[in-house]
Amino acid sequence: MADRGTPLVELKDISIAFGGIKAVDKVSIDLHPGEVVGLLGHNGAGKSTLIKCVSGAYQADSGEVWVNGKKVEINNPRDARDLNIETIYQTLALADNLDAASNLFLGREIVGPGGMLDDSKMEAETRKIMARLNPNFKKFNVPVSALSGGQRQSVAIARAVYFDAKILIMDEPTAALGPHETQMVAELIEELKAQGLGIFLIEHDVHNVMKLCDRASVMKNGELVGTVNVDEVTDDDILSMIILGKNPKDAAA
Repeated sequence: MADRGTPLVELKDISIAFGGIKAVDKVSIDLHPGEVVGLLGHNGAGKSTLIKCVSGAYQADSGEVWVNGKKVEINNPRDARDLNIETIYQTLALADNLDAASNLFLGREIVGPGGMLDDSKMEAETRKIMARLNPNFKKFNVPVSALSGGQRQSVAIARAVYFDAKILIMDEPTAALGPHETQMVAELIEELKAQGLGIFLIEHDVHNVMKLCDRASVMKNGELVGTVNVDEVTDDDILSMIILGKNPKDAAA
């Protein structure tokens, strides 16, 4: 593969232990602009623990995190946000009783003269970002509890992108969605890639990884089995990596 320049994120030899048991053992992966890297593995493989070093939920015991070619310290989620890293959890962390604009600006509200919330400005900004991400989104004045799963994902993604995310961590974004909703999220991801964002996609469904990702990194028992280009492997190759811990590159050697 040709050199693609400086990665958005590099995780170098990351190790994390809990009670003496290594959850992540010297794992190195990277992520480039306009790329989706899928992270796969059985429950307990270490993929979520690894990525929490990027989101600021955990700190590595050893290893280094580099962002845009510079070594960084990510001690908490605020540090991550300051580095333009946003996480969209499976639960989405939306306030069900509030509309899209109120959710987008939750905790970062626009205040007008006199200290009053500028609701019209927040709605206008929400309409602007949604027009970019999901032009079909029209339900601006209803609580997000009334939205479909794909529409809720749109709101969560819009919130991250509006506040200048360059690196997005998505935790099983199509879980519990139907085919139409899954396609909506796939189109959102394509749009984010086109805008140069890099996305770590934590996923358990190999078919979604083959469809949504450029590369796939598979973990087993806290170790990295390997990272492959999805267009150079089959579903079975990735399943073999997950179940047997075998890299198809090694098998071909």
